[in-house]
Amino acid sequence: MSNGRDSPNQARYSKTQTGCVLIPTEKRITACVSSQVGCSLACKFCATARLKRQRNLSPDEIYDQVAAIKEQAELFFGRPLTNIVFMGMGEPLLNYANVTEAIEKITSQKGLNMARKRITVSTVGVAKMIRKMADDQVKFNLAVSLHSAINKTRSSIIPINDTNSLEELGEALVYWYQKTKNKVTYEYVVWKGINDTEEDARALLKFCKLVPSKVNLIEYNPIDDGEFQQASDDVLNMYMDLLEKNGITTRIRKSRGKDIDAACGQLANKS
Repeated sequence: MSNGRDSPNQARYSKTQTGCVLIPTEKRITACVSSQVGCSLACKFCATARLKRQRNLSPDEIYDQVAAIKEQAELFFGRPLTNIVFMGMGEPLLNYANVTEAIEKITSQKGLNMARKRITVSTVGVAKMIRKMADDQVKFNLAVSLHSAINKTRSSIIPINDTNSLEELGEALVYWYQKTKNKVTYEYVVWKGINDTEEDARALLKFCKLVPSKVNLIEYNPIDDGEFQQASDDVLNMYMDLLEKNGITTRIRKSRGKDIDAACGQLANKS
């Protein structure tokens, strides 16, 4: 981070010691925050999984991440913090009580007074906790790190799918939508030789039709071993064309923060 004020249109990133990342764009400044130290879910494509879970972060530790990013946004960019995403280290729904307590403080007038609609919690798909969120009538947004809508493929890269199958996840998401009427966002990386066929794309389309949803096709951030490689632009365009022709809002998201090993899945690279 520079010592002077940055241009509001210049993308720079700050990775703090608490595992949160400041992500600026022309229209918004986002805090990407962590919920745990390490992670227990062992997703094959994510560097954080290699740390294993050491502990849950407390509500105050989560809150302090957001406060630190807010301070940096104002100091270095002269702009307010606009969005918060729980997409850093850890599975937020496995630290649910602390995450929701932190969000209450973040959104309170005595805290940071952030709007709940500006907060997104991303999960790999813990079905029973998605149902609990629905029962609790939470007001923040839900994103699911999906990456495949075929059980065999998803289990090979996301082991928790063995105990939280796509069928169970789908049922939980239907329950979520019935209770909250809020769309679901699916985060989806397309890898060469793993989920890059038309069959994979059509399976995703079918899953998307369970509830109103949108899809972010995300650029992959390598974690050095070369096992996972980004699919070609032609494959991404195939996905996008199929989904959009069938009424699913789809965006291709370029990765941000790779230069400081702070992009999605990279937070453990040089820890």
